[in-house]
Amino acid sequence: MMRRVMLVAACVPLALLTGCPQKDAATSGKMPAQATAPTATQNNGAAAGGAAATTTTGQSVDNAAKAYKAQQIINQAEQAYRSGVENYRAGRLDAARLDFDTAVDGLLTSGMDLKGDEQLSDEFTHLLDAVNSLEMSALKQGNGFSPTLEEAPLDAANEVTFAPNAELTAKLAAELKTTQSDFPLVVNNYVAGFISYFTNSQGGHAHLLRSLERAGKYKEMISKNLLEQGVPQDLIYLAVAESGFQPQALNARSGAGGMWQFMPTGAYGLARNGWFDERFDPEKSSVAYAKYMKMLYNQFGDWYLAMAAYNWGPGNVQRAVMKTGYADFWELYRRNVLPAETKNYVPGIIAAIIMAKNPEQYRLDKMVPEAAVISDTVSVDYAIDLRLVADVTDASLPEIVALNPSLLRMTTPRDMMFDLHLPIGTKDTFAERIKDIPEDKRTSWRFHVMKNGETLDGVATALHGRASEIAAVNGVDAGLTVAPGDELVVPVATVASTARTQRYTVRRSDTLVTVADRFNISVDELRSWNHLRSSTLSAGQSLNVAAPVRLGPVTRVRAKRARGAAGSSRSKGVEAKGSAVKKGGGAKSSSKSASKNSSGKAASASTKKRSKAAR
Repeated sequence: MMRRVMLVAACVPLALLTGCPQKDAATSGKMPAQATAPTATQNNGAAAGGAAATTTTGQSVDNAAKAYKAQQIINQAEQAYRSGVENYRAGRLDAARLDFDTAVDGLLTSGMDLKGDEQLSDEFTHLLDAVNSLEMSALKQGNGFSPTLEEAPLDAANEVTFAPNAELTAKLAAELKTTQSDFPLVVNNYVAGFISYFTNSQGGHAHLLRSLERAGKYKEMISKNLLEQGVPQDLIYLAVAESGFQPQALNARSGAGGMWQFMPTGAYGLARNGWFDERFDPEKSSVAYAKYMKMLYNQFGDWYLAMAAYNWGPGNVQRAVMKTGYADFWELYRRNVLPAETKNYVPGIIAAIIMAKNPEQYRLDKMVPEAAVISDTVSVDYAIDLRLVADVTDASLPEIVALNPSLLRMTTPRDMMFDLHLPIGTKDTFAERIKDIPEDKRTSWRFHVMKNGETLDGVATALHGRASEIAAVNGVDAGLTVAPGDELVVPVATVASTARTQRYTVRRSDTLVTVADRFNISVDELRSWNHLRSSTLSAGQSLNVAAPVRLGPVTRVRAKRARGAAGSSRSKGVEAKGSAVKKGGGAKSSSKSASKNSSGKAASASTKKRSKAAR
């Protein structure tokens, strides 16, 4: 009711300004067209009124039906989410993740317009934020695929205080004269304090060293993006402060995530949905970072203030400038109008730049940068399991996961374009092999290249298929020996790959053996996935019957910092433009190739024999 009152109040001034349309028509000297036939107009008006009433009633019924359906979907999602929270609190993290996936999947597969329906849009955002917060906190020790994250160097230095050291400052100022940089470097007591810390503290030096080593993975790519936007090359080292060059870093308190610690909302041009979060994509987030830094520089005309605005938010920095009358970072520092985090932020990054540019002076000359991450990229608009991607590219699953850090689950999204990164040199192999697997089977089927000593039965057991089905799909005799190097499409029962059937409720007559057999898994896997210590099952017990895998980024908790406030301010700074974060890449109907066999069998009827040397 209050919203209606406010809406009416807001409309009154508009009505007074625009006037009455009917009065305007009368005073213009022109007779309305319907005035030439008053009787017909009256009848038609009555009919139109009746039709309008009918239409309005029909729309009301339709809207009510849609609202009811939306509420049902929300109730189901909330039920799955609450179950996930219970499992989370009980320490059953794998089961919790399955519940969370089910909650999100229920919205994504509802067929409703998540963006256009306010109820569903709010619920979707709420679920993503709530699930991310819980999952990231639970996964801070690593998840088996994503690496355990280290503290960023400035996080480790958060509680350190530096006493002024005039001798050190003078020495560093003299050395700075020979340092080449496209960024305006300065040495003062604040910068000198961080250089001393990163040099003399064992922990501080180790954190900085590891950050600079990781920088090798992305340096060339980031450098290219900075150059295109006209941003100083040495501002690559802002990632030292934000994440230590770790693309899956996430701040549990503020929600900031990725190498550049973007907030989950804001006009950065990064898509975020239930399938992927482009804040964790090193390349796309680096493009956004370069553009955002250039925008901040254009606003403030000073790189130090732009850095402070990146950390604290441009609105806050602008108010500090207006309050003091000084558009100078160091003057704002001395006047104590900056938060402690921002005070450390700029001199800490400057210190890292100076040390990185002078490795011999700061015991960084023995550093070995990690190899650059390079990959092939294919755009897919269908769901494909990452295990199958690993199969067809002869890669390991962790390798595929590492190349696609923006994915939040084990598959690419359905009916939505996604840039899938593959090991370098495997793009053609991927395209050749994947065409033999029907599109609707790519979330469950597997691919295997036979090795010496392997048999169809052995492959079937390892990949949870059946030897007879493998033989039939590949057009071979089940009784014959398959030669090493032969490539096999391996059909796998889809029951274990769908969101809802990843769990099974135990019946009264069930045993570990019967449940394992029903879902084509081993008893050992059933025990491992459900942390079972006993061989006894209880009726009504819920079991994981598919491998629970967590791919979400790992939380990095910043100790006693006002990061939440800083991140929030950063978000508000761009939201003032009225922009909102984009939702995932737009729906696209995938065209079904006529060559695909609707029965689920591979298009090729015979095995293809290729030696690895020929690939």
